[in-house]
Amino acid sequence: MDNDYLKLENQLCFPIYAASRLITRAYQPFLENLKITYPQYLVLLVLWEKDEISVNDIANKLILNTNTITPLLKRMEEQRLICRERSKSDERKVIVKLTKKGLHLKEEAKTIPEEIAETIKGVELEIDHYVQLKHNLNLIIAQLSNK
Repeated sequence: MDNDYLKLENQLCFPIYAASRLITRAYQPFLENLKITYPQYLVLLVLWEKDEISVNDIANKLILNTNTITPLLKRMEEQRLICRERSKSDERKVIVKLTKKGLHLKEEAKTIPEEIAETIKGVELEIDHYVQLKHNLNLIIAQLSNK
């Protein structure tokens, strides 16, 4: 039996995993300035796009379980970045809203994407290759999320 399939260099998962970790590490100095973690940044990105949404909606967008996101939201509430309250129309739903502090962070964070782009600028890929890479990764995510 040929074990080439089991070589690390032949695995799709490893470059995705390594790139994810390294990209997250690149974000770290910018997020430390804002006193937030990368997962908190992702939650804020969701809320900056659409405020006042349910915990389930945030979890779905970030492909996380609610038992993973609830402690994260609790810490964000303690930092006064968000507030959580029961939905008036459906008591079972918890709605998450940005506070003034959470809204203010958007202004402070607006240069982060440019800074990250600058960090990987040395990689010789045309913009349409980045777009295609993102598209292909989204196809993989969609396929794996359906299972």
